[in-house]
Amino acid sequence: MISPLAHVDPSAKIADDVKIHPFAYVDANVEIGSGCEIMPYASIIRGTRMGSGNKVYQGAIVGADPQDFRWKGDETFCYIGNNNVIREHVIINRGINHEGGTRIGDDSFIMAESHIGHDSHIEGRCVLGNGVTVAGDVKIDECVILSSNAIVHERCRVGRYALIKGGCRIGSNVPPFVIIAHNPASYYGVNAYVMRRDNRFSDQLVDDAAKAYRHIYQCSTSIYNALKRIEADIDPSEVREAILSFIRECNLRIVGDTFNEY
Repeated sequence: MISPLAHVDPSAKIADDVKIHPFAYVDANVEIGSGCEIMPYASIIRGTRMGSGNKVYQGAIVGADPQDFRWKGDETFCYIGNNNVIREHVIINRGINHEGGTRIGDDSFIMAESHIGHDSHIEGRCVLGNGVTVAGDVKIDECVILSSNAIVHERCRVGRYALIKGGCRIGSNVPPFVIIAHNPASYYGVNAYVMRRDNRFSDQLVDDAAKAYRHIYQCSTSIYNALKRIEADIDPSEVREAILSFIRECNLRIVGDTFNEY
């Protein structure tokens, strides 16, 4: 299952059924789980720990050296979960410290020419469109969609089920369940279509999200007061608590908050 025209370091730990095509490169100190496929000219660099069922397309580099002056050549890691698709010319950097590392969860689809920086964490079932750029130390929660050429700046967080439209520049935290569009990035609505398709969210929960974000983005009040109104106006639910806890964990700093200037 390994082409004689591929370079696979003898110390790499490769499951028996992994397919490695001609001209692929697998470095030392790499682990690749069962059912993975490494296409021609893809590179899996040292420190990569890859689960099962992943497919890495032509020209992608997984576990590339971090692009950060703080990295001094120490052994660092890139963790890839299961059943991910990593398309052509994607670059995923390792972490800059021995602890932690860059982490990609399960069942994500990372489209061509995207870049994921050091120590970023992407949870499961995410979609990154063509040319998406994710800087270092970014956290992207589950079921997020980043449309083509979106940019997420360093140390930002994107909440679950958020949709960021193509070309948006994200310089703060994106709360869960929203659609963000335009530049400067602004609130565009609730990601109701994806929430309903997932069969986890009833119409009532979708309405709760819409009502919560009316308080946050459309009532010309501070984020602090908006959260108090949400607690008074909306019955407790998974969606309400996810919104409240996310914004408080981010110290009330979120994308598109035009009332407060941080």
